[in-house]
Amino acid sequence: MPSHAEAPPLPEPLRVPVADSHTHLDMQSGTVEEGLAKAASVGVTTVVQVGCDVRGSQWAAETAARFDAVHAAVALHPNEAPRIVHGDPDGWSRQGERQAGGAAALDEALAEIDRLAALPHVKGVGETGLDYFRTGEEGKAAQEHSFRAHIEIAKRHGKALVIHDREAHADVLRVLKEEGAPERTVFHCYSGDADMAEICARAGYFMSFAGNVTFKNAQNLRDALAVAPLELVLVETDAPFLTPAPYRGRPNAPYLVPVTVRAMAAVRGIDEDTLATALAANTARAFGY
Repeated sequence: MPSHAEAPPLPEPLRVPVADSHTHLDMQSGTVEEGLAKAASVGVTTVVQVGCDVRGSQWAAETAARFDAVHAAVALHPNEAPRIVHGDPDGWSRQGERQAGGAAALDEALAEIDRLAALPHVKGVGETGLDYFRTGEEGKAAQEHSFRAHIEIAKRHGKALVIHDREAHADVLRVLKEEGAPERTVFHCYSGDADMAEICARAGYFMSFAGNVTFKNAQNLRDALAVAPLELVLVETDAPFLTPAPYRGRPNAPYLVPVTVRAMAAVRGIDEDTLATALAANTARAFGY
């Protein structure tokens, strides 16, 4: 048995190149150059590097400026907003223990996201949204304030909105409706069911599927993928998280996108080249590159 720390093997290359619509290169081992080369060797020629806090968003913007194959999305993750406002005594996030900064600190962080969102190689504002899995009642107001601010930033700069929605489907859809969603909105690591996929489809929201679509217990995701309009479907890794089966539990990276693409093609009952062609065009359209 391979160890959990061991990187999965290279998959068979895709014949039609695709983009990884959501990855975190800053959390993966090895250099950016190595990660991009490995991905390109199997037909994953473009990645969207996503920021989760101010520092990570600055890094995403800098990395996208350095590499043609990288586009950036910048944001405060939904779990980051309450940490800024209320502090993080456990030091769960990458910054370690933090003092409460209150609303002023959140507004200061949002101002920096706004500045980064204006940059030409920043193609998205995200990942933002709501996460009720890790944040209790006390953090919800900060999350929702932050989410609304990100929607406004995305619209003002004409950038895609990248949504993180964890156990918060109804409220995410409600806030999007109340604020008016940007022209291009992506549900990253789509986690709803087929009914929600139909709501997203009517609204024209993109649905991006990650490695968890391959998990045994994820029939709801396969049902959603089966009904989502082909022109609204994206693929992502969310690496280093959500490594597709049969490598679950081992480190994920953009080069594993073909594993998920093949699983998705099987769910759709189409050949992988047809799906890859759609995925490549959809991601370019979603992020405006």
